[in-house]
Amino acid sequence: MTLRFDKLGVVIAVIVTYAAFVAPFATFRANRIVPGQARSILEALPPTLGALLLAIVIAGGIVALLRTSLILRLVASMIALVALAILIGAAGGFLTPAGNTFARVAPASGFWLLIFAFTLLLADVLTRLNLSPWARVGVLIVAALAIGALLVSGNWNSLSILKEYAGRADSFWAEGSKHITLALGSLAAAVVAGVPLGILCHRVEPLRAGVLNVLNIIQTIPSIALFGLLIAPLGWVAAHVPGAAAAGIRGIGTAPAFVALFLYSLLPVVANTVVGLAGVPRAANDAARGMGMTDRQRLFDVEFPLAFPVILTGIRIVLVQNIGLATIAALIGGGGFGVFVFQGIGQTAMDLVLLGAVPTVALAFAAAIILDAVIEMTSTTRRADPA
Repeated sequence: MTLRFDKLGVVIAVIVTYAAFVAPFATFRANRIVPGQARSILEALPPTLGALLLAIVIAGGIVALLRTSLILRLVASMIALVALAILIGAAGGFLTPAGNTFARVAPASGFWLLIFAFTLLLADVLTRLNLSPWARVGVLIVAALAIGALLVSGNWNSLSILKEYAGRADSFWAEGSKHITLALGSLAAAVVAGVPLGILCHRVEPLRAGVLNVLNIIQTIPSIALFGLLIAPLGWVAAHVPGAAAAGIRGIGTAPAFVALFLYSLLPVVANTVVGLAGVPRAANDAARGMGMTDRQRLFDVEFPLAFPVILTGIRIVLVQNIGLATIAALIGGGGFGVFVFQGIGQTAMDLVLLGAVPTVALAFAAAIILDAVIEMTSTTRRADPA
């Protein structure tokens, strides 16, 4: 009988083989800043657990490599991910000497590659299963609850990133609140300003090229440079405009970060509004005119609902972009998870860098999944329209 290999599975199997047998699974450090000592799966775990994890990831790699059923691939990927999540915590407890509060154990490249490989396998299965938008959101909620349960259980408390969190719990949530406020606040301001501007550009064609060109130029300015360019004008406003400083406007801090994120957000919102309105079928507009609708009625009752999925796609781009860019705001005192990233870089403490980077990536990933689901749900009516 001839074995049939899955193309994506070959890539996953190669990654799993390298991660399991060549790359280190965990890194042990005597303290938070000294160079780490790499440990393989069998070195990082008690013998029984190490052998069990190796067996699980090898079996998962074989399932991915062969053209197996979707259910088997789903089960294999989930078992592998759960085993990795639980046993990396066990590695932290196993490698940390009893009573030692200075030692640090962190996931190494092998662990992250295995997580990537089996997440890729799981994502491929879920895509092939063609889940409904609500089902995809449900999978996200289940994953979030599982991670929350592991955090609450204390299974990961021996890992270095959780030790960094333990000493900064209050500031972590405060900076997280600033990060989300910056990302969502600048998005809301961009939607309020950008959607009407996009409608205006759609209706007034001579205005369209000029506005989009200016927004394109803004988009090409590096984020750090734009933050720096805003320091002087906002500092002048704070010094010369009554009440501006009391309102929180100053040369550094949240104000320039908010303005910069707002400016970066305008292009996707405006451009997608223009594209969405331009894509409304002419037959729909003609039918609305034939029914005696005014321009305003056609805009809000016909054109905007049909263009909304495209506009929402621009909003999705902006939200994911802003969650990432808000990290840079820490360089000018804007707060956010970037505070931990840049503190960690300054102290050569990679675990502190991860304390800021991991929740940023998780937020962006969750936002993308949720908004993708919303876009698909809002697109259903448009796809069903014969016009």
